[in-house]
Amino acid sequence: YYLSLLCSYILIMNRMNKYFLIIFLTLVQTYSFSQADHQIWTELLRKHVSNNGHVDYKGFIKDSFELNKYLNYLSENGPIQTWSSKRTMAYWINAYNAYTIKLVIQNYPVKSIKEIGGKFPFVNSSWDIKFITINHEKLDLNNIEHTKLRKHFSDPRIHMAIVCASRSCPILLNEAFSEDQLDAQLDLQCRKFLSDSFRNDVGIDKLKISMIFKWYRSDFKEVGGVRAFLKKYSPVAFSDKAKISYLEYDWNLNE
Repeated sequence: YYLSLLCSYILIMNRMNKYFLIIFLTLVQTYSFSQADHQIWTELLRKHVSNNGHVDYKGFIKDSFELNKYLNYLSENGPIQTWSSKRTMAYWINAYNAYTIKLVIQNYPVKSIKEIGGKFPFVNSSWDIKFITINHEKLDLNNIEHTKLRKHFSDPRIHMAIVCASRSCPILLNEAFSEDQLDAQLDLQCRKFLSDSFRNDVGIDKLKISMIFKWYRSDFKEVGGVRAFLKKYSPVAFSDKAKISYLEYDWNLNE
């Protein structure tokens, strides 16, 4: 009896050890694969995006194999419930930016991303083209921005991170957003955006700011409103009575 019990115990332990080993190896492989594939995106960005945000779309076309490799990774490894909110947010920001590049180079040369689609927002515009598949779900760029990001994360810094391939957009960060660096990267993007006089001309008495702050005004209520956001990230200490106006948005391609 005791010999039989001992044999059963040994058999169970062997199976459990194999089970835990499989889980461990899977986690290590998944982590390594994830890190490696986001590194591909970082390498592409550093190679084809200048420090001032100019994008070399011809360069991305030449490196389309590597870009498609990264997009395939995104498509097959979308967010799951066990992910942290920062990991999920970073994923969707990277996805938005990478698929925007893909959309442009598929239709290059174009003067503006707006030329790719129709003229009716949320109907047939460039942002309504369902060319993205993630976790077997068909998506467009609007789905990512408004459903996956804005709906789930009350963080207006998102608007400084996602880039719609236009000159008046925030500049494209030339590295992948990551879970562990997300807050620092978002803060950096905000400071860069408000330090750039082409995109935001912040003076002591006059604030000529991006249309982004008008279009998405409600998103900034989470941080005390647009003025509070500007005060936090602007290099200029402007007056509380400074008048706000909005700069015309330049939709020309950010190349």
